[in-house]
Amino acid sequence: MDYILIDSGPLIALFDASDDYHHASVNFIKHNQKKLITTLASITETLHLLDFNRQAQLDFLAWVSAGALQVETIDGDDFVRIHALTKKYADLPMDFADACLVFLGEKLNINEIATIDRDFDIYRLKDKQPFTTLIK
Repeated sequence: MDYILIDSGPLIALFDASDDYHHASVNFIKHNQKKLITTLASITETLHLLDFNRQAQLDFLAWVSAGALQVETIDGDDFVRIHALTKKYADLPMDFADACLVFLGEKLNINEIATIDRDFDIYRLKDKQPFTTLIK
């Protein structure tokens, strides 16, 4: 099965009808045929930014629990590369959730990402391959 990385931006927008990217995110989820994959860092960021609405948080958790996306683990050894990525893109600055997604893209050889974050136009995988962003 093919995978697409998913960032917190579309996840937040999916559960926040007032978000400017809500309709684009809903449309993406409805038409996407690939398995979505993310990290616990993006899940945490999503829940934190949905903290204005407890029901939105609960709905998001139920959606994740139902298998809507796969959550890939980050191990202790992975922090060496995550640190290097964060240092490399310190001028943006790269946050932890983005560093984990770039790392995951490298680890699993995935360059497609559902995001509204323009920084992914700058980030590169280890082989200098750019990301293909699917929501803008």
